[in-house]
Amino acid sequence: GNKKLFATKKDVNTLDEAIQGTDVFIGLSKGNILSGEMLQQMNDNPVVFALANPIPEISYEVAMGAREDVILATGRSDYPNQVNNVLGFPFIFRGALDVRATQINEEMKLAAVKALAQLAKEDVPEIVNLAYNAKNMSFGKSYIIPKPLDPRLISVVAPAVAKAAIESGVAQLEMSNWEKYKHELEQRMGLDSKLIKVITNKAKQNPQRVVFAEADTYKILKAAQIVLTEGIAIPILLGNKEKIEDLIKENNLDLGDTKIIDPRTETDSCNYFGEILFEKRARRGYTLYEAKKNMRERNYYGAMMVETGQADALISGLTRKYADTIKPALRVIGTQEEVKKVAGMYIMVTKKGPIFFADTTININPSVEDLVEITVLSAKAVQQFNIKPRIALLSFSNFGSSEDHESLRVRKAVEILHKQYPSLIVDGELQANFAFNPQLMRENFPFSELAQQGANTLIFPDLHAGNIAYKLVQEMGSAEAIGPVLLGMNKPVHILQLGSSVREIVNMVTIAVVDAQSRKSEKSLELV
Repeated sequence: GNKKLFATKKDVNTLDEAIQGTDVFIGLSKGNILSGEMLQQMNDNPVVFALANPIPEISYEVAMGAREDVILATGRSDYPNQVNNVLGFPFIFRGALDVRATQINEEMKLAAVKALAQLAKEDVPEIVNLAYNAKNMSFGKSYIIPKPLDPRLISVVAPAVAKAAIESGVAQLEMSNWEKYKHELEQRMGLDSKLIKVITNKAKQNPQRVVFAEADTYKILKAAQIVLTEGIAIPILLGNKEKIEDLIKENNLDLGDTKIIDPRTETDSCNYFGEILFEKRARRGYTLYEAKKNMRERNYYGAMMVETGQADALISGLTRKYADTIKPALRVIGTQEEVKKVAGMYIMVTKKGPIFFADTTININPSVEDLVEITVLSAKAVQQFNIKPRIALLSFSNFGSSEDHESLRVRKAVEILHKQYPSLIVDGELQANFAFNPQLMRENFPFSELAQQGANTLIFPDLHAGNIAYKLVQEMGSAEAIGPVLLGMNKPVHILQLGSSVREIVNMVTIAVVDAQSRKSEKSLELV
């Protein structure tokens, strides 16, 4: 075969002898044959590809313990620099098929390699940082290869392979509009697939107990089955037990031994929960009788399960108006300390990555103080996704170009944010097109931090603007909407939009699980 190409005339008989004074080690043999002592015999900044599976030639821990300057790659997903076939094969085949290549030649494989190498040197999308619980991955010894969950892979590697096939004469179809081809590839993948995959992977690491207040509907039961089967969450179903069991049977659903609770038959629990609610609301016009009676309602009961630690998150709102659903949660769980008003945020998944819209569901005409609070709540929520928030407060004017009282309200909010949160990247008032376009910002407003990189979080001046904006963007097909994510609650509560699809419910449950995980792992989240 081709082994003779790599044969040496040097007088070496063992790996220990061969490794001395070398720059690169490439192994695809068996585990633990390269020792830390051998690694120390290599030159400065050695490159080691230890690709034996499942145990590499040298473990990450041994390699790092032997010398800090080693650049190590393995086939393991739990170590940096994973060498994975998924980085190449799917996109090599995609590029080859799209130009009807008669073969996959060396030129095409090399084109894929060079595309991957170049991609590793570019800025890492925030969705990739989220997937791997990293803050700011960048090219270096711990990141020399793109990550398998990088959404850019298909639009970078496949075109490079297709182009190489054309240039090497093995393609049966010509292609010249490469930007159009890249756009088509991105659309085939689906806008939200990567983001949801990332959040789902995070949720699966530690599934949380999610109580469904409207379990007597098919959509909720189907979503509950999905999150249970996929290991995203542990569902708890509220409603008439007989009706729920009949629905499960009629629709051939499998929810195993999932707990079903009918609050109307849980007299002891309702009395206990009612006493807790009465203590909270006694000086707000509530009687003990009313408190106990309310606990027979599923939204109150579910909220109290979360409040008392019997569940980790509440999902509701499929069959009720948003305002009617949120009221019990506010009375039972309440807002976070020092939070006066809650807000609703949508994650708009676009080709450029996730964009966060707030407030889109609750505050009709927020005051200056409300805008400040909405901004801070949004920033903390964005940080939960391991994304650094870059925030624009929107208006019809730019940085004082109008003295209208609506523009002044937004401008004053920005002034307060700059004083109270100096480390937060936030600016305004800004028109929406400027918020997204760093080049426009550099040309016109170079003093703004958003001139370096566009905004990923948009704060709207009122509910009219926010609600209209997200629905327009969603209906025009420019983005997928995930949400609304409820901000400012003391514990995880997430309200569905009336009539949400099963897919949307599953997405919200996934976000609720990640929310619950974050609250347990971080007692308080400071803005950085």
